[in-house]
Amino acid sequence: MTPTLKVFVARLVGLVVLGPDGESIGRVRDVVVSMALPGQRPRALGLVVELTTRRRIFVPMLRVTSIEADAVTLTTGRVNLRAIHLRPNEALAVGQVLDSRVRTDDPDHPELHDVDLDVLDLEIEQSRTKDWVVTRVALRSNTRRGLRRRGETVVVPWHHVIGLTSLNLNQPGHGVELALSQFEGMRPADVANLLRELPAVRREELANALDDERLADVLQEMPEGDQTALLAKMKPARAADILEAMDPDDVADLLGEMPAAEAEALLSRMDPEESAPVRRLLEHSPDTAGGVMTPEPLIVSAGATVAEALARTANPDITPGTASMVFVVRPPTSTPTGRFLGCVHTQALLREPPAELVAGILDSDVPRLTPDDPLETVARYFASYNLVLAPVVDDDGHLLGAVAVDDLLDALLPRGWRDQEAEADL
Repeated sequence: MTPTLKVFVARLVGLVVLGPDGESIGRVRDVVVSMALPGQRPRALGLVVELTTRRRIFVPMLRVTSIEADAVTLTTGRVNLRAIHLRPNEALAVGQVLDSRVRTDDPDHPELHDVDLDVLDLEIEQSRTKDWVVTRVALRSNTRRGLRRRGETVVVPWHHVIGLTSLNLNQPGHGVELALSQFEGMRPADVANLLRELPAVRREELANALDDERLADVLQEMPEGDQTALLAKMKPARAADILEAMDPDDVADLLGEMPAAEAEALLSRMDPEESAPVRRLLEHSPDTAGGVMTPEPLIVSAGATVAEALARTANPDITPGTASMVFVVRPPTSTPTGRFLGCVHTQALLREPPAELVAGILDSDVPRLTPDDPLETVARYFASYNLVLAPVVDDDGHLLGAVAVDDLLDALLPRGWRDQEAEADL
């Protein structure tokens, strides 16, 4: 098959990336381009490749041996796993450039002069120096002009495109709908990583365009510094809505990084029912079981049936760790609850008839943590009992919450661990 020497970048998205021996490395998700200086053609600097681990890395175009209809082949299977960081003069072709609003002065299309056009695609071509440069741009008109129909596509040379600059890419509203469409079906952690790759202005604009629930899920996967930076750019009312949609333990971690006055201002804007569990968490030291627990584990009364308990575990919004057991208490069932009676493991629920009462299969001897237990004690708990969720009970026997293994790991890992980049070779 003859390698391609020119290609439109949108056609690259989704292609398999192969090493020289044919081993699959990942798939192309975008192309990084340099925004041209006056009189210079912009260059395609490299590919954004998504590995099988969902991590996205930068692969320089100089590593590309060939581009074919079904795959991109590299000169080496060893690639740097460092995450992508765009420089001020760089942009993501699909994530930022496509869907841009521009104009053209192409003499072959005088009817389109002074007409707003949308960028549909960029054509890149390999030069004699082996560099890949942007040569042509596919444009679409949103208005009818002369004999041309609305929505008709034209392809013009790059130097006849007006308004495609780094400054224009950061204009409000630019390409938001297209960028958001790329997030559909992606896990919150992957969206968080993508947002962190973008310039601050672009990141803030896309964050503002996400609905409250989606943004809350994404924020929970970001380092505290990025969380506070995004919230600081929002109106206080929107910031409070986002916090209400987040898990209380994540909100407590976030507010714990803020000055007390700012944290209290946000708490006071939240619904009292949403802020109450956060306030209780903030009373505990962050290096204790009480400081890392979630106040919203799955809780039922002793009179609940197996079917009712299983229905709680089937909630798609809870994590697998939280779904591993249901805690049984005397009323009230909101934390702090009535007297803690024990737990029912989800595996046990699956073995019992739906009409059976959870009281009949109760594990009343499950080990417990206290809110003041240090993280070392929590770690020993999980290592000793082979559980992924632990109840936190006060001296009076009330269930206050539960610690999941992932909460513990998040607390034990070095500060800023989300920022640390793997630099190993694949």
